[in-house]
This record gives sequence, structure tokens and C-alpha cells, in this order.
Amino acid sequence: MSFTNEQLERYSRHIILKEVGVKGQRKLLGSKVLIVGTGGLGAPAAVFLAAAGVGAIGLVDFDSVELSNLQRQIIHQTRDVGKPKVQSGKETIVELNPDVTVHTYQEWVNAGNITGIIQDRDYDFIIDGTDNFPAKFLINDACVLLRKPFSHAGIIRFQGQTMTYVPGQGPCYRCIFHAPPPPDAVPTCKQAGVLGVMGGIIGTIQATEALKYILGVGELLTGQLLTYDALTMNFRKVKLPGNAKCQVCGEQPTITELIDYEQAVCEVAHK
Repeated sequence: MSFTNEQLERYSRHIILKEVGVKGQRKLLGSKVLIVGTGGLGAPAAVFLAAAGVGAIGLVDFDSVELSNLQRQIIHQTRDVGKPKVQSGKETIVELNPDVTVHTYQEWVNAGNITGIIQDRDYDFIIDGTDNFPAKFLINDACVLLRKPFSHAGIIRFQGQTMTYVPGQGPCYRCIFHAPPPPDAVPTCKQAGVLGVMGGIIGTIQATEALKYILGVGELLTGQLLTYDALTMNFRKVKLPGNAKCQVCGEQPTITELIDYEQAVCEVAHK
């Protein structure tokens, strides 16, 4: 593909990077990233991926925008309250970068639909922007079974964490955390709270991992868990061991079909 003058100007700061250049920008424009959850994590990830020129972005979210979301979900505006999040997100992306095609899925991900969503556009990379353990295990298992790379992340209060899974290059989320905790074992969103910028910090790292994967540059967070504490301003990398007995990616997997786990009730939407 050849670039228009407008595209050359829009992506000029990418093109002058030797790790990106014209070839890399073409890769980005030809790539497809699925973001599950258009909330605290997914919102900044979507904005930066769109700005970078990722050619197709899928947004998955059943919820509508609430006033309490605006403290952290930067893809939505006050005028969007009451609007489906995927619609609000699409409008923001299209306004930011008309080069990007946005595919929306206004539905809860579950064992019955996630495979179809991922395969709908044969997405190159998946970003887990969800806020509950059942969804995180579901996304992990679906990506492992479909051999799709993905970025996991979670935020709560002043802490965040993220890791990247690439088939054949390190442990998956279930290797480390094994199974969801009981529904009442962790505080709900309303009980715990979260500093608004946490989603921006961790969600932007997820977007960075997606861009690096597409471009084939740098070192991904495979086999590593990156944690962040905003109160102490400390980042820490923890090496993650492989798990040959993992139920989904181990040598003798016992999970060959997707599972819907019971989900804890959360009175305040998304992260």
C-alpha cells in the first residue's frame, strides 16, 4: 500500500523510528486487535492503538456509559452517558483516526460466543480489559485453544499488573493463577475502588505490547508479570515459571472446551 500525504504526516513520528519505518506502519495499518472490555483498561488501550494506526479494532462490551465511569474510562465523554460503550468508543476512535475500522460487539463474552468473536475478523492480538476473574480465565482459555496472543491486566486501588501470552513462548494466565477465586473471596469494585489513572498506566502498557507484537520489535512480557504500585511509584518484574501440568496449555491438558464460571456481583461498573 502507498501512503497519502495526510498519512505520511499523521504517522511521521512512527516512520522516522528505525524500528517502525514505512514497513512497520504498513503492518500496523494491516493489523487487527480485539479489546474485550471498553472500560478503565480497554479505553486507553483503544485510544492509543487507534492513534498508532492499527487498521481494525474490535470493541467488546455489553454495558452503557455511566457517570461513574468517566473518572477513568477516557474514551467516553459526559455526553455519552447512557450510550452503549462500544458505540461511544467507536465514535471516539473514528473521530481520532478515520483510517481505523471499528467492529463492535455489544454483548457479554461467554463460553458460547467468545470463539466466534475472536474468529470474526481473525484478530491478530487480544487485549483483556475486563474486571472480573471469570472473564479473564475465559479469555485466557479461548486464546490458548485458538493459539492467539493476548495481554492480561488487572487494576485495583493503587496497584496494577500485566503479562503477555504468546503461544509457545511462556506460561499462560492459568499456569500462574490456576482457577478463579470463589465469588465472594475478593472485594467488589464498589468496595475496593481504584485510582483513575491506573487504567491509563496499565492499559497503555497493554497497547504497547500489542504494537510491539505486531511490529516484531523489543521484548514482550512473556514469562513475566509486571506489577506497579502507584503509592511507591515502583515497577517490578516477576519471572513466571512454566507449568507442564497446566489444565489448558500443559502437556496433558484437561480443559479442551471453554468454561463459564460464576461471576461475583459488582455494583459499580468496570474497574
